[in-house]
Amino acid sequence: MAEKLDLSQFEKKMIIRPMEHKDIQDIINMQSVCFPGMDPWKVAHLESHLEVFPEGQLVAELDGEIIASCSSLIINFDEYDDRHTWDDVTDNGYITNHNPDGYNLYGIEVMVHPDYRRMKVGHRLYEARKDLARQWNLKSIIIGGRIPNYHKHSDEMSPREYVDSVGRHKIYDPVLSFQLLNGFTLMRINPNYLPDDKRSHKYATLMEWNNVDYRPSSKRHFKTSYPVRICVVQYMMRKINSFEEFANQVEYFTDVASDAKSDFVVFPEIFTTQLMSFLNIQSPSLAVRRLTDFTEDYIELFTDLAVRYNVNIIGGSHFVKEENDEIYNIAYLFRRDGTIEKQYKVHITPNERKWWGISPGDSVRVFDTDCGKIAIQICYDIEFPELARIATDKGAKIIFTPFCTEDRQGYLRVRYCAQARAVENQIYTVISGTVGNLPQTENMDIQYAQSGIFAPSDFEFARDGIVGETNPNIEMVMIGDVDLEVLRRQRQSGTVRQLKDRRHDVYGVNYKK
Repeated sequence: MAEKLDLSQFEKKMIIRPMEHKDIQDIINMQSVCFPGMDPWKVAHLESHLEVFPEGQLVAELDGEIIASCSSLIINFDEYDDRHTWDDVTDNGYITNHNPDGYNLYGIEVMVHPDYRRMKVGHRLYEARKDLARQWNLKSIIIGGRIPNYHKHSDEMSPREYVDSVGRHKIYDPVLSFQLLNGFTLMRINPNYLPDDKRSHKYATLMEWNNVDYRPSSKRHFKTSYPVRICVVQYMMRKINSFEEFANQVEYFTDVASDAKSDFVVFPEIFTTQLMSFLNIQSPSLAVRRLTDFTEDYIELFTDLAVRYNVNIIGGSHFVKEENDEIYNIAYLFRRDGTIEKQYKVHITPNERKWWGISPGDSVRVFDTDCGKIAIQICYDIEFPELARIATDKGAKIIFTPFCTEDRQGYLRVRYCAQARAVENQIYTVISGTVGNLPQTENMDIQYAQSGIFAPSDFEFARDGIVGETNPNIEMVMIGDVDLEVLRRQRQSGTVRQLKDRRHDVYGVNYKK
């Protein structure tokens, strides 16, 4: 009897799967082969794709080898100019303008290694994109397609005539013919779409595939505003006799914020040093170490308040002793769902080092909330523009800055820098400071503050870029609304577009993770 044939030795296993970090170099190498003469992806581009919209990045793998890939993002196409370029719609290849609430999947690249063409690999990737559009309930897929054979006919016909000839099967174009066969229809022809696409003479066909399974959502359709209400507490430092007194004051302000239906309530930097007023320890360094004993009480208090009053709390900041016996200045985010995050102060002032021996943190974090992504940068940190740029690139729309300054000069450094960060990064910034005095508490004796909420400077935002501000040096709250939808629109089509107009080819901020 003949030996049973092992069929597994003849199998070729092709899979379509999400892109992973390990694929990046293979994709860059493949792109150089697929598109000779055009600038390939940089590692930073593909890393950004995976961070911003991992679901939209796909690869085809055959027997463990990457043979094709495609990249995409979600946008609201109506917000883009009819004559947009590839750089416009991809934020120069970084897709940081990806809008998860958009209506359209925009395909920015499909490539198949030349050795594996004619195997329906591109068709498989297109079908995977269609499945993605159905999964996300998107109205359509839009692509800006190259017409790489146009250079052969440019002397005898216009781009319009060439596209018509391809559509009537008189001319074959490897990209346009393929897109038409996959159900895409022509919307228009865009000039200067890809400056380095010489074969297409920089032209691209804007193509669309409509998702017949799309289910209109009235909530999404009519959603033109994304308001976020912020309550800023300008906190009075005064002598108290117990932790319970401190807790009562904090709960009062949280109650005020909740009654106003605030999404966030913000307390100042190291306002827990008010607890030193009843510790009766003269040495600042010893008083700080004693203060760290209240860390668990502090965390339990704010976690309870956030849940009970249904408001996200930026709990100012607090000195915390960690296992290495170092003391850090840490700001906590207490979400109203009961979860907690923390941000270490990265830059320590000479005063903190001299009197308290505070150690610096080394990470810039961005936190997801039910009101978008936010960052916290404690006092001195807002004076370093690199940190705000890193947070913005990670998706932050609001940066909260709890601060504590003892004189007008120190306060103005925080204020001016917070306003500058709002303009530079097209974000909202919020500062919350302490006022009053603690006469018997060494190094915390006087305070100066005027708290506020700041916006970018453009027509759709508050006049002078000030959403609201407190009166200086008195205890009070200020409540203001910011609109994340306005922010997003202005990033795309504002009078100036600082994020879109950055020169990634000239400079960049290198964050050492």
